[in-house]
Amino acid sequence: MSILDLVGNTPLIRLSSLSKETSGVGIYAKAEYFNPSGSVKDRAARAMLLDGIKRGALTRHKTILDATSGNTGIAFAMMGAALGYRVKLFLPSNCSLERKRMMRLFGAEVVETSPLEGSDGALLAAREAAQSRPECYFYPNQYDNPANSLAHYETTAVEIWNQTHGKVTHFIAGMGTSGTFMGVTRRLKEYNKDIRAIAVQPDSPFHGIEGTKHMASTILPGIYDQALIDSCIQIRTEDAYTMTRGLAREEGLFVGISSGGNAYAALSLAQTLPEGSVVVTVLCDSGARYLSDSFWDE
Repeated sequence: MSILDLVGNTPLIRLSSLSKETSGVGIYAKAEYFNPSGSVKDRAARAMLLDGIKRGALTRHKTILDATSGNTGIAFAMMGAALGYRVKLFLPSNCSLERKRMMRLFGAEVVETSPLEGSDGALLAAREAAQSRPECYFYPNQYDNPANSLAHYETTAVEIWNQTHGKVTHFIAGMGTSGTFMGVTRRLKEYNKDIRAIAVQPDSPFHGIEGTKHMASTILPGIYDQALIDSCIQIRTEDAYTMTRGLAREEGLFVGISSGGNAYAALSLAQTLPEGSVVVTVLCDSGARYLSDSFWDE
């Protein structure tokens, strides 16, 4: 068995304390930090690398190169180490210390870009590097790679459907590359066209919800499909922080900021729904990746 074989089949957890605040509406979350590198991004990274190998685009003499806000980079670094490939990653310098250290500990070369340019700056820098020496790099380009969302279409959505016994009525999640949201939504709507898909968005371009994009002010990913979104809930960074701390103290779930944002939005949605509704969201990664952040002490 390879470490790649451990990706997926994560538990679906009932958020008990949150569900008590609704009128007969269940709130559930996919605990994606159970993936081997510790985040939902393992699914997409695995799919993109295996697709590259299958197509002959990723060969032994090439270095895996991509832009990341953290989690996909960790997944690439872990899988590169396991498969025997060099990895080079571009990411904003204000990415949490823990995530940068994890990438480097897996042996990846980390190139830090301007924090003022955010994930878009890292994306443009990675694209330029890949185009300058295409013979040296395999550039998965997670923002535009169909294998990203396909991974969630083929795995995450199927797991959600089976784990809820087909009772899921609403799927709600934030978006970075949008791969999780697009892949899960497309498959769930094939199972049941009445399932609603709600996007979670920061309420401002300047926010502190790492890994989540404010789509109106960013370079739109090639895999993003507005038509799949039924509605959108905007959240404040402060509410995501509060919910992240609350999940640790009231649910025993030590997760990251985007997970807190997803849970906050899921609760807001659930409070508007009729009894019997089943809301599913995503706990994207572990809170251990953000221990150096000051918001834990507030």
